Amino acid sequence: MGKRTSIDHLKWWQKMKNHRYIRIFLFVVLGIITYSLTVTNVIPETLEIDPGTVAEQDIRSPITIENKEETDRLKQDAYESVEPIYSTKTRYAQNQIERINDIFQTIKQVQREAREREEEITAIEREIELLLERAEEEEEQVMEEEDTEELIETLTASIPLPITIDEQLEKVRNIIHEHTAQDLSDETLVTLIQTSEEDLEIAQETTTSAIYAVMSDDIQVDEVEEARTRAERLVINSTDDPSLHRARAMIEMARFGIIANYLLDEEATEEAREQAVEAIDSVMIREGQLIVEEGQMITSEIYNRLALVGLLDDYSIIYPYVGLGILVIILISMLAYYLNDANTSIKTNNTHLLMYVIIYFVTLALIKLVSLTHLIEVNGITYIVPVAMGTMLITTLINSRIALFTSMVLAIVSSIIFNDQSSGILDYSHGVYVFFSSIAGVFFLNKSNKIMRILQSGIFVGLLNVFVILALIMLRNGQYGMIEIGTHMGFAAMSGFLAAVLTLGLLPFFEAGFGVLSTTKLIELSNPNHPLLRKILLDAPGTYHHSVMVANLSEGACESVGANGLLARVGAYYHDLGKTKRPHFFIENQMKIDNPHDKISPQLSKTIIIAHPYDGAELLREHKMPKEIIGIAEQHHGTTLLKYFYHKAKQETDKEVPEEEFRYPGPKAQTKESAIVGIADCVEAAVRSMNKPTPDKIETLVRKIITDRLEDGQFDECDLTLKELSIIATSICETLHGTFHTRIEYPEDISRKGEDKIKGDDK
Repeated sequence: MGKRTSIDHLKWWQKMKNHRYIRIFLFVVLGIITYSLTVTNVIPETLEIDPGTVAEQDIRSPITIENKEETDRLKQDAYESVEPIYSTKTRYAQNQIERINDIFQTIKQVQREAREREEEITAIEREIELLLERAEEEEEQVMEEEDTEELIETLTASIPLPITIDEQLEKVRNIIHEHTAQDLSDETLVTLIQTSEEDLEIAQETTTSAIYAVMSDDIQVDEVEEARTRAERLVINSTDDPSLHRARAMIEMARFGIIANYLLDEEATEEAREQAVEAIDSVMIREGQLIVEEGQMITSEIYNRLALVGLLDDYSIIYPYVGLGILVIILISMLAYYLNDANTSIKTNNTHLLMYVIIYFVTLALIKLVSLTHLIEVNGITYIVPVAMGTMLITTLINSRIALFTSMVLAIVSSIIFNDQSSGILDYSHGVYVFFSSIAGVFFLNKSNKIMRILQSGIFVGLLNVFVILALIMLRNGQYGMIEIGTHMGFAAMSGFLAAVLTLGLLPFFEAGFGVLSTTKLIELSNPNHPLLRKILLDAPGTYHHSVMVANLSEGACESVGANGLLARVGAYYHDLGKTKRPHFFIENQMKIDNPHDKISPQLSKTIIIAHPYDGAELLREHKMPKEIIGIAEQHHGTTLLKYFYHKAKQETDKEVPEEEFRYPGPKAQTKESAIVGIADCVEAAVRSMNKPTPDKIETLVRKIITDRLEDGQFDECDLTLKELSIIATSICETLHGTFHTRIEYPEDISRKGEDKIKGDDK
């Protein structure tokens, strides 16, 4: 298995995966896949039907739409069905009485002015007569007689002319309303003008009383003449001599005062009609509504309904295609945003993104394939769809949060793909079923990284599917037989089993093809019979034992801070693989032999020691090992200093020895696992060299090593926090309590050099 070649080792993918547009291309592929597999489910169904033919099958509406033509017709009928609303204008009688009173008051005013003119003329004439009488009786001087004559002439000239009837008539007409002046005859007005004040009062009272009496009742427009006749009779009955001009004038005034007071209320009528229109609900053709039954004649009305819902072959609609395109763009855009924002391997690893696209395609193709089984006409067979396979693969190979988000996308897409048995564009029951089935595997599988958990997850998915189907059946409140219910539940349970089987079957192909370091792969790599582990055991047995101890320390420490403990363990097994190239230059492999470093210069020793992480990484690459394992082997020393050989080199020469020459070239730890393996590697070598180790001495040493690395900046490129470093120290100390080994401790004056030598040589 170690020799399998993943896509990351293929030259064409190595060139493409880092291309600036490769991620955009992959997301476009996701959109094309989604659109291609769903477009056939949104193509409008068309029928070859003509008016007057007979329907060969029941035809139901695929959409919900308003029948505007029918709605408008019903609203027009409702508008026209409202009868006009009439109301009695009680104020009209008072208005007419006030109008008649105004006419009489105007006549009275004109009469007063005429009388005042006559009185004025009479007064002047009387004064002239008095002057003449006085002149005759008395003998006056000539001068006084001339003055009297002038005064008489002045008074005579000042006598005004009397107001004639015509002038009074004209004045009345000028004062009263123009419309009133036109309706009343000159004869009537002249008669009233010539009537005495007392008789005029009687005429006014008689006329207004008749008008009030008649207009107290409702008078419609077509009843006005009849009402005027009634008023005329009332006036006649109250007059001694109806033939008199005054009586005729009163009759005309009474007839003039009578108008219709029971009239059309346009505002109330319009309001009532608007309420009637608003009460009419829109005529809707509901999704799934039966438009025509089998054997029914296709009338023009039914034909128009079929055209309205888009079921006629000559009624072209492109909206479903556009709508599906918009929906797919929204789904893929949201998916792309989430995948690029979530802190997972897909964010930076295009190989994992390609794997996600392939899993998505396989899952969607499987959903599409199962959707075609409805043609078999077996109740509930489409519920056998093993959609949980996709989310279980994503959970195992990538990340559970990505799988959860994918569940929502698959639910929406599935509701479109499974709409063959639905009258609408979406089958909500299948959408809900797929959603719960997808997330069930994620929740259960995410609790453990053991391979057997996949089979257990399949059982869990099957059970949840059964309950979901049972809930959906009850929600429909339909009439289902026990056989039909059992069939539905059986297919739902089988879905979980198939999902687990397919996941187990496809998992090795994705692991091998994409170099995914899954739990299965890690367990495989931890096998002691692996060729590289056998090589360490045979060529460097001390290193092998050291690696096993480091693995124990690393796994516990990683799990204590939420890192991948299994990855740290397997990485620790291989982290010192490079020592197999020159095993005897590392102290743990020097069994009863002299230390070869005593015979060579510190610079050469440094070169040999520093080379082992990179020699190991190269061997791992040659064997196509996962990059995570290679990273641990290459990064576990970071850029730490080989202090023992650095100080030895300084002691052997008076020249300045650059510290950089005795540092590992790096890189520093990029992940928590690499950093923790590096700490465990150093701690294991240091504790092994202690004489009579005690828990307190071990804890002091462990925390000192972690502090030194922290101050040296070895954790700058990974996301370990100070709190996590404290937890790691506690975990390592707990693991070391039962694994003390007595080793020779260096003298105090060279303890730091000895410790550095142990750490350097042991790596």
